[in-house]
Amino acid sequence: MPRALISVSDKRGIVPFAQGLRDLGWEIISTGGTHAALRQAGVEATPVEAVTGFPEILDGRIKTLHPAVHAGLLARRDLPEHLAALAAHQIAPIDLLAVNLYPFRETVAKSQVSFEDAIENIDIGGPSMLRSAAKNHEAVVVVVDPTDYPEILRLLRSGELDAVCRRALAAKVFSHTADYDGAITRYLTPAEDGLASRVQFSFERLLPLRYGENPGQRAALYVDEEPRGLRDLKQRQGKELSFNNILDLDAAMWTASLWPTRPACAIIKHTTPCGIAVAATADEAFRRALASDPQSAFGGVVAFNTVVDKRTAEGLTGLFLEVVVAPSFNEDALRELEVKKNLRVVELPVYRGPGGLDFKRVRGGLLVQDRFQPDLSDADWKVPTHRQPTEAEWIDLRFAWNAVAAVKSNAVLLAREERTIGIGAGQMSRVDSSFLAVHKARQQGHDPRGSVLASDAFFPFADGVEEAAAAGISAVIQPGGSVRDAEVITAADRHSIAMVLTGKRQFRH
Repeated sequence: MPRALISVSDKRGIVPFAQGLRDLGWEIISTGGTHAALRQAGVEATPVEAVTGFPEILDGRIKTLHPAVHAGLLARRDLPEHLAALAAHQIAPIDLLAVNLYPFRETVAKSQVSFEDAIENIDIGGPSMLRSAAKNHEAVVVVVDPTDYPEILRLLRSGELDAVCRRALAAKVFSHTADYDGAITRYLTPAEDGLASRVQFSFERLLPLRYGENPGQRAALYVDEEPRGLRDLKQRQGKELSFNNILDLDAAMWTASLWPTRPACAIIKHTTPCGIAVAATADEAFRRALASDPQSAFGGVVAFNTVVDKRTAEGLTGLFLEVVVAPSFNEDALRELEVKKNLRVVELPVYRGPGGLDFKRVRGGLLVQDRFQPDLSDADWKVPTHRQPTEAEWIDLRFAWNAVAAVKSNAVLLAREERTIGIGAGQMSRVDSSFLAVHKARQQGHDPRGSVLASDAFFPFADGVEEAAAAGISAVIQPGGSVRDAEVITAADRHSIAMVLTGKRQFRH
């Protein structure tokens, strides 16, 4: 009779899996909580202590670390001396191992987890058994992923569980244990100035992609366990997502998330906004964002921070778009969007998590920094100019300061009535960004006079303010901190422009 040892923390699907093995004539050995769960479900199983002849001790720290377990897993069936050793010590082979590990990552992700709880959730016996079984995968079927249970049963019934399948299962185990050990390493490694002395990564391939930024580049989407991240992406319709689609929808959703309490819409091209607006409804926010630059919005990605309803969907169908992304869509909205068969409709949670770290690959290394989190508090803002912003200007300045955080450097943005009317991005000089923002506004029929301007970093010279003044800009918000701040402020005063200094930069290279 073949034997299976089952010891799982995550008990999803384990009862039907164990019952399926029993129906195929397998003996089941199990540990503690798993044994109790199987017995409660009526699945016959032998407790592991009956195999080892040794009880669980040390609060369960020791239960499977025993020669009766590891010899049963590691013995090669093609070596007579191994089989003789098993017989001499009255050890029976174990032919299948189903194990998943203590939830270490889930435990340390909790906000108030104690160090003691974290340490107790470091699994010892589980990884040891998995490594033993995976090393001897030619003889032992090793299963670490609960989603594999139905397929394993099917292959066992059909006799199709061949060497290729066994090797793939073993590879999955070593990937899993490496990921697990990496999480422990990251938790225990001392940080220097808030940054670990060593970083390790583990990502799972979620989606193969047709190609990368260009057709000659291979590409795929890999994801980690970050909550509310791309692992939670759900495509409701349309063509498969491309590499560039994913970059843009991530940027778009991040932008829309900058307004947590009001409906917001962001339209993105090449990871940079061409229109942003907030409003009372998603539909109004979209129409206001689109009005910023409908020409550039053609073929873009539209993101919402709220549910998309039918009325909003009706507006979306009138424009050629690559992707629409939102936390959810009403069913009538989905039916409306079906007329655009190729339109990619994606559900993705609004980002609400902690900052964490950001990584940028460079040749032969990695740049690591705190993930950019716009500081939207106005507690330290100062108005150094003679003229104070009006109440209406304050509303637009706060909106513009949020919005410019989503624009790539050098970023200059014009806003009126809580929507963008002109965006200058990616220029080599800030005065060119100011010129471009004004040009884009006028190009789309927006009068920049009376609008406000936001800059992601300080004005190094007064020329950017002079450009704004020539266009009739009434108020400016910028970090300040230039050695020429006095000149910049004097220029603002000369043109009766109200200027706000935030003391914080929102620069994105």
